[in-house]
Amino acid sequence: MKKRSFVKHVAILILFAVFCIGQFSVFGQIASKHLTLNEAIEISKTQSPDAFNAKQAFRSSYWEFRSYKASNLPSLLLTSTLPEISQSLSPYLKQDGTQTYISSKELNANAGLALRQNIGVTGGNISLRSSLNYYSNNELPFYGNPLNLNFNQPIFSFNPYRWDRKIKPLTYSLAKRKYIEDIEQICITTTNHFFTLLQAQIEKKIALTNKSNYDTLYSIAKGRYQLGKIAENDLLQLELNFLKAQAAVENADLALDNAQFKFKSYLRLQDSMHVVLLPPGNIDFFKIDPRNAVTLANENSSVVLEFKKRLLEAARAVNQARLDGRFDAEVNASVGLQQSGYTVPDTYLNLLDQRRVSLGITIPILDWGVARGQIKIAQSQEEIVKNSVEQDIIDFQRNVYLKAVEFNMQQNQVKIAAKSDTVARKSYEVTKGRYLIGKINSILDLNNAQIETDNSEKNYYFTLQTFWKSYYEIRKMTLFDFLKNEPLPFDLRDFK
Repeated sequence: MKKRSFVKHVAILILFAVFCIGQFSVFGQIASKHLTLNEAIEISKTQSPDAFNAKQAFRSSYWEFRSYKASNLPSLLLTSTLPEISQSLSPYLKQDGTQTYISSKELNANAGLALRQNIGVTGGNISLRSSLNYYSNNELPFYGNPLNLNFNQPIFSFNPYRWDRKIKPLTYSLAKRKYIEDIEQICITTTNHFFTLLQAQIEKKIALTNKSNYDTLYSIAKGRYQLGKIAENDLLQLELNFLKAQAAVENADLALDNAQFKFKSYLRLQDSMHVVLLPPGNIDFFKIDPRNAVTLANENSSVVLEFKKRLLEAARAVNQARLDGRFDAEVNASVGLQQSGYTVPDTYLNLLDQRRVSLGITIPILDWGVARGQIKIAQSQEEIVKNSVEQDIIDFQRNVYLKAVEFNMQQNQVKIAAKSDTVARKSYEVTKGRYLIGKINSILDLNNAQIETDNSEKNYYFTLQTFWKSYYEIRKMTLFDFLKNEPLPFDLRDFK
């Protein structure tokens, strides 16, 4: 019986241990997250603070453009005063010629409905109105305008509607392209954070490997020193290398924690989550024609639209300066129907015609050259903008060309860095093996091989970072996906 009881307790302990191990394993899977570069970029496109800001910035531009389009549509407006009550003393002349004051009370009310439409081509506006008024002190208190058509047209004044029709759609297109560029900038920023953390992971791995290697080498060296096979200086050098390797592990831990925090903060990942990055592999290398890249940038980039907007705004300022403060004329005309009555229905019977036409003019006689000075200032500013835009276009096209050339160079750079890393690693293993079997006694050769190995591995990942960063930079400049051979997508449904 005691034996069975003992076996039963042992079985329970084993099951409990298996359960705990399973729980720890599940917890470890939840707490750790493996990410590739593409996965990190997709997360940052939706969760990063830059993604939120980019979306809100475009949403603001979207509704601004919607408001502009709505302002070109007819507007319907209801106005009313219900009621207006006034009480005052009014002078009154008696029959004997003396003047006195009497108290008067008045009740007024009005209601009106107006349909108004701006005329963008001419800068005028037309409106259709209907109104009803009540005056308590009148013999016929109700006065109505059942139908009234009004037209207002400035003849020589500045027309802002005409310029808005050119600039507002351009501004909206600029906002769409700017949003796509902001997304590509998020890709660039994520790439930098990704490789910073990846480099920290690699340096931590290198530090641990070097610590293990120097621990082994130092132990072997102590035995050889006791046998008199190596000099004390070599033993001390290995001991120093081992101590440096221990310090390097501590520094690598600190750098890794800092890189983890920045990476998770940008992607808004849980702070308790441990992120393990997977290096990019199997890169599909391709070449970009620099001239084609410049053509695509001219067609797609927001920078080019920004240049056009600056030129239009400068031309608008010149046009406004030429027309403001100069000879001006304005035509106002209205036709309609009117009537007054004792009751509301009376105002809609036997309607009378109502017509009114006026021509107003403004002629500046003497302004001491103010208007002419404003024109000259605007023209000078326009010339400055033209010259600046011409130079900016040249610089922009040159930068796109160089960026395409730089990207094309990355293919060989990555291959060379990968080969250098492989060669350096093999060289170190050979040097280490020869040192262990005593074929070489120079610790300097071993140190140089280890340093070359570390630097080659770091350089390989730095070259990878440069490749991917250059890739997203050329995409941002051209708004073109060279892998799919199509423009970068933009879906307005994401903002509705």
